[in-house]
Parts: sequence; structure tokens; C-alpha cells
Amino acid sequence: MIMAVLGKVKEAGLPLMKLVKLRGMPILQQLHLEERLLRTSSDNWCLINDGTSSPAIVMGLSGKLSELVEAKPVLQDRISIIRRFTGGGTVVVDQNTIFVTLICNKDAVSNVQPFPRSIMSWSGLLYSEVFEGLAGFHLRENDYVFDDRKFGGNAQSITKHRWIHHTSFLWDYEVKNMSYLKLPAKAPEYRLVSLCFFISSLSLHWNCSYSPCSLSSFVGLICCCI
Repeated sequence: MIMAVLGKVKEAGLPLMKLVKLRGMPILQQLHLEERLLRTSSDNWCLINDGTSSPAIVMGLSGKLSELVEAKPVLQDRISIIRRFTGGGTVVVDQNTIFVTLICNKDAVSNVQPFPRSIMSWSGLLYSEVFEGLAGFHLRENDYVFDDRKFGGNAQSITKHRWIHHTSFLWDYEVKNMSYLKLPAKAPEYRLVSLCFFISSLSLHWNCSYSPCSLSSFVGLICCCI
């Protein structure tokens, strides 16, 4: 684990933040850490976790298992199912998923109100700096996409004095893992197709645009933009 303190005055209005870099922390352990920092710390935090130790399905707080998960293959392959403390949809995560979590006091970021849409819009500005120069990047609904292909999903929780915004980026993915999920009944119109037709791996776009074309360069650029 690597920890640092970062702070920049930029258009995105970033506060002074404590940065924690992790590698391969199990997603359940990471979620426990995030909730503890949200509820017991008064500092602003950025956590970056490079992959999780084994594949898992992570559901939002109000998600219904029967509507979101294909039970038979999940049971056959002994895939863990975790319900997180934040909202958002259901995702499959593994060693190729990059997790970026921002935890802030409600008055830490100028011009950001402690409401989902305001936080989401601000995050889009932040990541537009990270992905500057990559064609087709934008925030669509609550997803980060290249054109119409999703590569990053988000979830949030807002308390009386603080909020958390965490993102799962698909650096790459196993097609088989996507078969564990059902298409949710409620989804943006652009996602009303088979899962593998509306997602994309970040590495595919990153490797075409950056040198060195590596995961470490992506994580390093996130750190530079915070």
C-alpha cells in the first residue's frame, strides 16, 4: 500500500486529498475500508486499487439478485456475490478491473452539491482531463463511455456530511464473466443489447493513444490529475 497527500487547484475544483494506492486488494476488503473512511474519517481520500484477487459479482444496495444474476453458472463456478453499501448497478470485477474511489466532505469541492447528479457531473470533468486526447470519451447517463461503449461504471453514497463516488474501470475483461449477469429491466436505451455489445476495454483505447501503453501509465495519470 502506498499513501500520499495530493492537492491541486484546477478547473475541476479538487480539494486536498490523501491518496492510497493498492494492488490486488480483495473487493470485499476494499469496500469495508471505503465505508470506514466515509463514516469515521474527516479527511478527503482517493483510493486506487489495481485489480481484485479473484472474480466477484458486486451488487448495488437495492439490487435484486433474481433480476440481475444468472444463478446457475454463478453457482457452478463458485463466484462470490457481494452487496456493497452504495447504490448503482451490478458489475463483475476481477484482476483486470481498476477501482478508483473518491471520498470527500460535502463542502470540499467548490460548486459541487451533495447530490448524485452534481457529483456525477463533476466526476465527468475530472476524468475528461485523464482521458484528454482519447476520441469519443464522455459521460453518458451514469457511465463513462467511448462513443456508445461503456468502460466505467459508478456508484455513490451520500451521508449528512460526506459523500463517496467509486468507479470500476474495465482495463480488460473476460467475455465468460459477463455471462453471469442479466440485462437489468431498467437501463439506459443505449444499453438495451447484449452486455458484450455495449462494453469495451479501456486498454484497447489507451494502448492506441499513449506511450508507454500500460496500466501503470493510466494509474499514474489519474494521480497527476488529482
